Amino acid sequence: MAFKGMLKDEDIAAALKHSAAAESFNHKEFFTKVGLVGKSAEDLKKAFYFVDQDKSGFIEEDELKLFLQTFSAGARALTEKETKAFLAAGDVDGDGMIGVDEFVTLVNA
Repeated sequence: MAFKGMLKDEDIAAALKHSAAAESFNHKEFFTKVGLVGKSAEDLKKAFYFVDQDKSGFIEEDELKLFLQTFSAGARALTEKETKAFLAAGDVDGDGMIGVDEFVTLVNA
């Protein structure tokens, strides 16, 4: 598991369960439940690179759609509405992607 040693398995399971139903994902609640809130900027940057599947240095919309699967392969994909809301919340500079600094800011918001 990508987050081994950084996050607790039971926190990941609880956060995924809380977001299991379509249209139930809330990034602020998820970040809190999974244990990312309060982590160091260095840890949040590590988390960013787990989500940045194509290693482009940005999290694009297609990667956000599969965000929950970063935490567990069996998790659902985000709906289009959830994905767009998540992107809008994190994309501060309006380039259609979330950069590492934007991600750190988003988690700590």
